Amino acid sequence: MIPSDILMINFSHFKKTAGILSQNLLSDRDLIQILFKELLINVTSFFRDKEAYEALNKEALPRMFGNKPENYIFRIWVPGCASGEEAYSLAMLFREYMDEIKQEFKLQIYATDIDDNSIATARAGAYPANIAIDVSPDRLRRFFVKEETGFRIKKEIRELVIFAIQNVIKDPPFTKMDLISCRNLLIYLGTELQSRVIPAFHYALRPEGVLFLSPSEGIGNFTDLFGPLDKKWKIYRVKFSLLPARTLVAQRFAWTGEQPGKDAVEVAVKRDKTNFAELTKRVLLQSFAPPSVITDEKGDIIYVHGDTGKYLQPAQGQATLNVIDMAREGMQLDLRYAIQNAIEQKRQFVVKELPVRTNGGIHGVDLTVRPLADPEATRELLLISFQETPLPPQEKRRQAKHLTGKGESKRVEELEQDLAYTKENLQATIEEMQAANEELKSTNEELQSTNEELQSTNEELETSKEEPQSVNEEIVTVNAELQVKIEQLTGIQNDMKNLLENVNIGTIFLDDHLAIRRFTRDAMRVFRLAALDTGRPLADIRSLIPDVDMISNAQAVLDSLIPREIPLRTTNNEWFHVRTMPYRTLENVIDGVVLTFSDITTLKAVETEARVARDYAQSIVDTVREPLIVLNGRFEVISASRAFYQTFGVTPEETDGHELYTLGDRQWDIPRLHDLLETVLPKDTSFENVEVEHDFPDIGYRKMRLNARRIPGETSAKQLILLAIENITQQGKRG
Repeated sequence: MIPSDILMINFSHFKKTAGILSQNLLSDRDLIQILFKELLINVTSFFRDKEAYEALNKEALPRMFGNKPENYIFRIWVPGCASGEEAYSLAMLFREYMDEIKQEFKLQIYATDIDDNSIATARAGAYPANIAIDVSPDRLRRFFVKEETGFRIKKEIRELVIFAIQNVIKDPPFTKMDLISCRNLLIYLGTELQSRVIPAFHYALRPEGVLFLSPSEGIGNFTDLFGPLDKKWKIYRVKFSLLPARTLVAQRFAWTGEQPGKDAVEVAVKRDKTNFAELTKRVLLQSFAPPSVITDEKGDIIYVHGDTGKYLQPAQGQATLNVIDMAREGMQLDLRYAIQNAIEQKRQFVVKELPVRTNGGIHGVDLTVRPLADPEATRELLLISFQETPLPPQEKRRQAKHLTGKGESKRVEELEQDLAYTKENLQATIEEMQAANEELKSTNEELQSTNEELQSTNEELETSKEEPQSVNEEIVTVNAELQVKIEQLTGIQNDMKNLLENVNIGTIFLDDHLAIRRFTRDAMRVFRLAALDTGRPLADIRSLIPDVDMISNAQAVLDSLIPREIPLRTTNNEWFHVRTMPYRTLENVIDGVVLTFSDITTLKAVETEARVARDYAQSIVDTVREPLIVLNGRFEVISASRAFYQTFGVTPEETDGHELYTLGDRQWDIPRLHDLLETVLPKDTSFENVEVEHDFPDIGYRKMRLNARRIPGETSAKQLILLAIENITQQGKRG
């Protein structure tokens, strides 16, 4: 999800939304929040670009899972997760891959977004039925639970993902991630914001981490941070970077209040204004200032002004920028001496009319060394200037003059020997000094290397400070997720408590060892339970049902998984319908037994009264000498009098529950009787003193007088027919 200050806004949508806003928009927080919600882009789906996920499974997962220890924890970050489909897709993909390679690892997925409504939807994990378009039937069966309105993510996948509110641009990133899946987020960011986010992703990933983008996105100019694993589906691996992690991400927190492009405008304005003073100074320096160099106290050149080729040349051997080594013949000794005096005395030192040999002969040079103060450091700088000057006439004549005479020749020879000896000593001194300089240089390099190591250590310490901050962010995120779960569980627990206490059904939950997990208040009417009995075996609790072994009954249900239902009476003469069921978890795992006790005392009393009334009525019927029979709407015998059984030679077993017409091998299948009975119930009629003659195979000829009447019931299905049969057969006669 993208904050409004970085979106490419759909202006038609914006215009429609803006119509509801008043002129005081900036002062109305509710309207601002409405506009902000309208600008967020929440377009996602499960396994979006299926080929991309297949490429991730083929190219990245084998690389990530290779040579991982058993207790390794894979960490995944999904910024801009919207309603959670992308995060759950990765959880399912990793779960399937672990099953495929038959290895088990822990998995932590951090899914973040700036929209709190989207995070709430993702946490619920409930999605409409149309996700079946994107999710295969196998995955639906394995990772989802079917509900009335759609599908819900199963607990095993839901617990792998932690959702939190986060602004990926401003908030600290997570760290030590194995995979970052940021798909269709960077396309809404400008170049400047991408240059902040992509280095942050590099910082968040482990050295062997993977970055997963959408086909419309890329890493831009950061090819030094990421290398491609799959160019088509934009899967990248992390590259090692020489820049410290602190440097890569420091700029993302360097937010200022200045408007974008302000510096560029100021530069453009400055370019339009010509600085004549600076231009004049530059021309005068080029025209009148002598060739010069700026060096440090060791003589290493830092800056060169003008053409110094007449006075300096590259020295033989290893390349160097030391001004003494580069000085032309005839100037090295005086230059070294001048530099030493300028540093020691902190003042300008000048050497005039030095004879220097160049490619065109010997020229005179005035050498000036001036100390400079570096305003940005504590080192000493020197400005060394070279200005050409004519040699004095006597020097020229000395070179051209040919001495004559024996004494003068001898003197000249002695002077030449002294000069050669002096040059040899001087050369030896120079070489010794050069050797000493080399040693000092080597020592300096070692010190510099040590300094770099210390600087690197300092940077690592700085990075280590940032990592606890990121870890703290993760802890806050996990805490927020747990807080939401606690609130949900509290609500569910309250609902269950009120449900169990208001249905007036005693319930006892037992674990797989038949120990008490929890119970309701009404269960105390059957077992002498107290609040401290939770965790105790049910066998230790005294029961008010002495004649039934409830423990054996529960164990039998746990072993067979077949529910049992029985009515039981307590010692208090209360009747309960006891139902014993297996305890099933959401994953359909049997984890104990549930006992429920429904009070049926009133029902038993009604049944007893009904039985007594029925027995009373039956005793009255049995005393009547006339055969009586009660039929239901299907003409089945509900009951009959003793006189009926005796008169027609049948038994209750042959009669009760059987259709009247089928009795005694269909002896009662009398057409006239059919016509009479089938008019009683439908037409709500009765008949009296109807005579019927029939020849019964078992008992012979009978002439009967029939009387029938409908017995009203609560419903039409419960209405009955009372049929009275009077035997009027005269002995030995027919007709």
